[in-house]
Amino acid sequence: MRHADPQVPLRSAGTSKFAVIVSRFNDAITSRLLEGARAALREAGAQPDHVVAMSVPGAFELPQAARCAAESGSYDAIICLGCVIRGETAHFEYISAAVAHGLMQASGETGVPMAFGVLTTDTWEQAEVRAGDGRDNKGFEAAAAALEMAELFGTLRAPARR
Repeated sequence: MRHADPQVPLRSAGTSKFAVIVSRFNDAITSRLLEGARAALREAGAQPDHVVAMSVPGAFELPQAARCAAESGSYDAIICLGCVIRGETAHFEYISAAVAHGLMQASGETGVPMAFGVLTTDTWEQAEVRAGDGRDNKGFEAAAAALEMAELFGTLRAPARR
């Protein structure tokens, strides 16, 4: 499991704008992921009016909403948060794969980075650990990735300096 190094400062948010899209399914977990993402963005100096949080019914809807947000042209990066817990059927595999593939496809086709903060755990207890306090919160980690990618894409898209 990757942990955010407490000694490494986050990238500065600068003037970047972020959409945070969070699944309402398993809200006791996803609301904590949202808190973690907001904490990272605050720590990075994101302006409050440059962070827009919106919710969707479940993880399956994350790629659809992320694509729509990206196509709006309003955001430099999108943070997607959800929680899928393995059950007794194959539903877990279908949803997890569809979300991962859908977000990667939407990001590639729109050119807007999308951070994957979707927990895919075997148990509720595992999800609770990953949505805990501090830098190990996977919402915090997804926001840290979005900050870095927004900066990278901004640099790559900047006109060449001579």
